[in-house]
Amino acid sequence: MAADATIIPTTKQAPACWGRVLILGLGKSGRIAAHYCLSLLGKRVDSVRIAAGARTKEALAFAHDCEQRGAHVTFDDSRVEGSFDVCIASPGISEFSELYVSARAASREIMSEVEFAWRESDRDSRWIAITGTNGKTTTTALTAHILQQAGMRARAVGNIGDTCLAAVMAHDTDVYVAEVSSYQLASTIHFAPNVAVILNITPDHLTWHQTHENYVAAKFRIHANLNQTPGALAVLNAVDETVRAQVRTLAHATEQCGFAYIPVGTAAGLAGDMRTTCGSENAAFIEGSDRWLTVALAKEQHRLCRADDLLIPGEHNVSNALAAATACIAVGASDDAVTRGLTTFTALSHRLEACGTIRGVTCYDDSKATNVDATLKALAAFSPRRPIVLLGGSDKFTDLTVLVQEACRHCKTVVCFGAAGERFARAFADAPLPVVRAAHLADALDAALDIAHADDIVLLSPACASFDEFTSYEHRGDVFKALVAERAQASAKDHVAQVSADAPAVHESVENQSAHISAKNQPTQASAVNRVAQESAEDTL
Repeated sequence: MAADATIIPTTKQAPACWGRVLILGLGKSGRIAAHYCLSLLGKRVDSVRIAAGARTKEALAFAHDCEQRGAHVTFDDSRVEGSFDVCIASPGISEFSELYVSARAASREIMSEVEFAWRESDRDSRWIAITGTNGKTTTTALTAHILQQAGMRARAVGNIGDTCLAAVMAHDTDVYVAEVSSYQLASTIHFAPNVAVILNITPDHLTWHQTHENYVAAKFRIHANLNQTPGALAVLNAVDETVRAQVRTLAHATEQCGFAYIPVGTAAGLAGDMRTTCGSENAAFIEGSDRWLTVALAKEQHRLCRADDLLIPGEHNVSNALAAATACIAVGASDDAVTRGLTTFTALSHRLEACGTIRGVTCYDDSKATNVDATLKALAAFSPRRPIVLLGGSDKFTDLTVLVQEACRHCKTVVCFGAAGERFARAFADAPLPVVRAAHLADALDAALDIAHADDIVLLSPACASFDEFTSYEHRGDVFKALVAERAQASAKDHVAQVSADAPAVHESVENQSAHISAKNQPTQASAVNRVAQESAEDTL
């Protein structure tokens, strides 16, 4: 059996036979691709070769199972030899690595798991693809939540929840809301969602992409094939400078590009209406002094809810909510459903998540802030309050100039920790702001609590990756929440012990007052004594 490029008519663009399949990497996406392709072996797949990467215990176990099902598996590859019809590449393998370059040379097509899943999905299914440097996960989850409120069979997939391919295999989804990274978009060919959302683009992942220009180009690949999808819509955050440049490009080439677009806000902020500033037919913005989330799309205006009605904090989340609402309206959700979804969605873990109070100090887990831009948004979300912020982790070596400036505006104190701690502390050396150095995350939390007073905020928003101490930002956030819980419990025990130690003095005071009560006034005075005793008991409780 040879590869057959004839498209199965019930799918987006799946061929009758994929032929010889190469899978790069056995991460989450690689494992599901291997599982799926092996299920088609001898039917729509001729052979499966897996370049597995490192010999981890998990990878070895999975590889053994794959070999039992007919795959050929190799480890520790630096190059790929052979000839393949299609390669499905892990997002963890840079397109500039020797392994990827050799795989591309050996394969007729090379694609991400997102592209592969989209091709295999039902022809009448709809896809909302969401990308951006920050805010992808929140916006993806919110979009899926709104659509579910609308009664649609919608599912958050990609970098959140199940992989795209796992969701396609389940055959229980009509609208795929896919969080897609620059890594995944870089290896797309025909991927053409119904709605493409770009939230923001700031410098990140330069090790993988090598240059910021490559990173930007990968993000904008989300628009590459929109003209192939009837009624497709591009949702663009016009507050972001890089994304706004794309809005200007589309504004001058709407007829030629073949799809509609809608800007969210303007250079002046979310209150800007692009219909008046550049003549756009569509716009999403904040309207009036009551700050109503408003979407003007296809000559209809949708007034949804006030910004203050959202349960997720920060102006960046207002922007995310506008983008999500726009995408949902574009695929048919009613205004009532959108409003209901917007006003019932709560913050996800590790994203400005309140996680405990210690001696009146509230701690927030924003471990997902793995770059400077995400931390800037977190700091602004608390204004005018000035949190004590914990910065550091695995250094991405991005420019810290703006971070220092904004921290001076918004923070009470900066605590620098982890592998990047020393560089961050040096960046703040001349800043008019107290700076504390700590070795590890636990030390950073304790240092912050030593400084903090009641009603202060301690914010973990690291502006760094997590890999110096932790396996992921989730792991870092979970450890932080556990540390906060431990400190809160210890503080509560200390308080109880202190109250117990003070109790004899309180009782002695009450007895002395009672001894001076005259018989004539005893009933009235007794009531006063009882109140003192009750108040003491309440303090103890």
